[in-house]
Amino acid sequence: MTMDYEDLDRRARDILRGNDRGGYTLPTDGLYPYQWNWDSAFAAWGFAEFDLARAWTELETLFSGQWPNGMVPHILFHRPNAGYFPGPDVWGAEGIGPILSSGISQPPVAATFVRAIFEKDRTLGEPHARALFPKLVAWHRWFRDWRTEAGAVVVTHPWEAGRDNAPDWDGAMAAIDPVGVGEYKRRDTSHVDPAMRPTKYDYDRYIWLVQLGRRLRWDEAAMRTENPFRVADPAMTFILMRANRDLAILGRALGEDVGEIETWIGELEAGAAGLWNEEIGAYDSFDTRARKFSGCVTCASFLNWYGGVDDERMLSQIERVWSAKRYAVPSLDPGHPQFNSKRYWRGPVWAVFNTLIGLGLESCGRRDHAARLRETTRALIGEHGFAEYFDPIDGSPAGGGTFTWTAAVWLAWASPSARGA
Repeated sequence: MTMDYEDLDRRARDILRGNDRGGYTLPTDGLYPYQWNWDSAFAAWGFAEFDLARAWTELETLFSGQWPNGMVPHILFHRPNAGYFPGPDVWGAEGIGPILSSGISQPPVAATFVRAIFEKDRTLGEPHARALFPKLVAWHRWFRDWRTEAGAVVVTHPWEAGRDNAPDWDGAMAAIDPVGVGEYKRRDTSHVDPAMRPTKYDYDRYIWLVQLGRRLRWDEAAMRTENPFRVADPAMTFILMRANRDLAILGRALGEDVGEIETWIGELEAGAAGLWNEEIGAYDSFDTRARKFSGCVTCASFLNWYGGVDDERMLSQIERVWSAKRYAVPSLDPGHPQFNSKRYWRGPVWAVFNTLIGLGLESCGRRDHAARLRETTRALIGEHGFAEYFDPIDGSPAGGGTFTWTAAVWLAWASPSARGA
């Protein structure tokens, strides 16, 4: 099949423009009507391929919602949208941050993309990077203060991880009795086949955790004590490790003191080593309440290279998972009993995760593996469009269509014309 790459580039730019709401970008029109944290950082990276000024605006709008404690929320509710659940009235975070928002964060990819965009044009980017630098430091310090245990980054809600229904969370979710959640109507299952989304069992527990945070007024010290969901996540740990490495490089370029950041990197390296599950021979999530590994090889397991940890032991794992299905990298090991090729983070391929894994492989000198992953991602998008995620068996698109971050990683990484990070 011959692909028209120029047409795909044009379509990707059109998707970013079409999801642009003036200062921030929706993940996709209809399904997600607000600004999502890591989606927005990917959007900025994509915009930077053709509109650097717009890329900086995206990041600045994201950080305009930063809380006084340094946390950058996972959703910013810039405009009312009565049909979305759970909206700001459910989160109950009014008056905490400068913009109505959720009470949790998301994977901190922003610093990596700030550095990448800055390096495209340092003269244009310097004032923007200089203004964002202390905000990034404050956010990363919040992670250090409130989301680390023994050096690994924990998540306090599946939505905070960005991998909502990953099997990593099953043990911690089973420990929650979602009493009193009440009735609610989801938007996602009215836009997308429910077989592709988290179940009601999952969603009841998601909402119970939101209600707990609301009751505690999102007080981090109180939630550390009362929240039963605290799972150390390799994805969050390696993403923050990479973000700190890039933030330190950015800081040195700006003449800033980066000693504190370098200390964080060492702590995260030690924490990541503690997420090695010898039983499965891979990095794995660890339930800090139950003191148990999840026992799952997921796409998160392969972010060690992205974090800068060139672990030979993971090469055989990625080869094994790669060979099991036509399209890599599935979000869950196809040999796992919970594998489902269409249900969100229980099997589908996500182009954004392929990108992070590919960038990591490249930065660690695993160029053959990186090129192979880039080529399979290019084929997946080229053949099946800019979907939210894809079936790893036949590549069929799943979830939302015309998705911002899929278009962004096409422009910045997967397309033959991409300049990369």
